[in-house]
Amino acid sequence: MRLIQILNAFLHKSRNWASGRRWHLRLLLWFYLLYIFIRYVINPDYQSIFAPLNLCFHELGHLAFALFGNFICILGGSFLQCFISVIGIIMFYHQRDFFAISVALVWLATNFYSVATYIADARAMALPLVTLFGVTPDVAHDWNYILGILGLLRFDTTIAFLVRILGFFSMLAGVVYGGWLILEMIKKPTTKNDPPS
Repeated sequence: MRLIQILNAFLHKSRNWASGRRWHLRLLLWFYLLYIFIRYVINPDYQSIFAPLNLCFHELGHLAFALFGNFICILGGSFLQCFISVIGIIMFYHQRDFFAISVALVWLATNFYSVATYIADARAMALPLVTLFGVTPDVAHDWNYILGILGLLRFDTTIAFLVRILGFFSMLAGVVYGGWLILEMIKKPTTKNDPPS
């Protein structure tokens, strides 16, 4: 019940924010987000425009957690690449840029898909890997190491499937929410007295 109240309050704030905003350029961006969503549904290993940024934060995560031992350092790559988009969602909420939240949800989803691809490769270790900082040269594959330590290596594809489900629903939420915001913007066109958007 409390969750429904929070969701209703959020949608109310979103609707108020969208009223009178300019929607034309946002619609173009929304179509691109929809395109990304369709591509990931067709091929979960698709690499979107977010891929280089995700890789950068992944490698930065290894560096950021390097002082906490091998396991946390290795896990830190996938953790930071996902968490940074969560920080984006929170930041955009505090800045009251609700359409940017929908973009950040899609960004988060691309990270889930990327991590899922990496997890699914844990036993095969067939992916071409990139190491920018070389923090842990003795570890050849993040998720082979992580799942091996946890004794879960044989479940790599199952875990990857579950992470992909998170990605699917995050991307679906971002696309649906962004589309709804644009419809709310179209309902009340911008006038000369409206604040800039």
